[in-house]
Amino acid sequence: MSKKQSSRLALAFIFITMFVDTIGLGMIIPVAPQIISQLIGHGLPRDLAMSEAARWGGWLFFVFALMQFLCAPLIGNLSDRFGRRPVLIASLLALGVDYLITGLAPTIAWLFIGRFLSGIAGASYTTVNAYIADVSPPEKRAANFGLTGAAFSLGFIVGPAIGGQLGQFGPRLPFFVSAGLALLNALFGVFVLKESLAKENRRKFDWRRANPIGALHAMSRFPMILGLCAVTIFMRLAHDANPAVFTFYTMLKFHWDSQMVGYSLMAVGAMMAVVYSFLIRLVIPRIGEAAAVYFGLTFGAVAFAGYAFSTQGWMIFAWMLPFSLMGFAMPALNAIMSKMVGPTEQGELQGALACIGGLTSIAAPPLLTQIFGYFTSPSAPVYFPGAAFLTASLCVVAAALVFAYVNPRRALSPAE
Repeated sequence: MSKKQSSRLALAFIFITMFVDTIGLGMIIPVAPQIISQLIGHGLPRDLAMSEAARWGGWLFFVFALMQFLCAPLIGNLSDRFGRRPVLIASLLALGVDYLITGLAPTIAWLFIGRFLSGIAGASYTTVNAYIADVSPPEKRAANFGLTGAAFSLGFIVGPAIGGQLGQFGPRLPFFVSAGLALLNALFGVFVLKESLAKENRRKFDWRRANPIGALHAMSRFPMILGLCAVTIFMRLAHDANPAVFTFYTMLKFHWDSQMVGYSLMAVGAMMAVVYSFLIRLVIPRIGEAAAVYFGLTFGAVAFAGYAFSTQGWMIFAWMLPFSLMGFAMPALNAIMSKMVGPTEQGELQGALACIGGLTSIAAPPLLTQIFGYFTSPSAPVYFPGAAFLTASLCVVAAALVFAYVNPRRALSPAE
């Protein structure tokens, strides 16, 4: 087999890996609230059980994000020492074990064990990117990195739809199917995936480099983009309302079942795929990056407020269109920040931004689910299930205000 053919096969495996992993993740989202409420809601009325399940779900997200934040540098350094192939296969095996644990979980504690393992396994995205860089010539790396985004969008269209259908036969069935997909994917890698990192390019493992502190410290070297990092933090806080609260909110307020949640996630995934695959490439060059940030943030604030005050289930589908247009903001913001550093510092910048995103994902789920739980509990001064989405809308408004204050053109002038 030629080197070119081997590279194509490796990239095909990476695409399939990301696609299958995202299908597995998408399948469990529609049914996760039902499992949590079964484990903690004995004897409680349905709505109160769902409210309490959201609080527990926030802490489960917290454990997942914390392990990703702590382990991403560790996993990346292990792949530099031992190679990409064993780390990727081990991560897939760990993901399969996580799904099995969750499907069999007799108590809520077992769900936390599963989230602990899946957070570690999910940190392998750094290894995926390193593998792509290993097998791609410089002029094709950008296009090949796009494989992960395409696979994620497609997987998030297919996964929730399958999960919603399987959930009709029991909330635990999608976890067993996801476990099977992950384990089959690992077996596929054993026979297909070739090592991409040559032995002469491997380095000794160093604990001083295998932690997130060093990556975060790098931000002090780029003082001109600290304000834009604040914009990123507010955007991530808002965006995390979707994985943390959306399923609980729609099941509680509109009495959706797992099938309807699956259809809704499939719909928003399809809209986002159109935005990321086509509209961004057409619109941003015409209106400019700063205008694209304002464009995306405006529609994001409107969409989250629309979710918060929706009174009928069909309205959620209507607000998905402006929500998908929020997708303009982050690519444009990344492009602006990338112009503020030199060509040799791009990787360091992206690594630091990934750590900031990880920290935000640690804080957002427990914060937003606690807001949802409080305003749907009997002790709330007013019953308002949309409180978390209104909070997300205000975070997007704050992001826009900070972006206007930073004034990207002024910030770019020293670099230029």
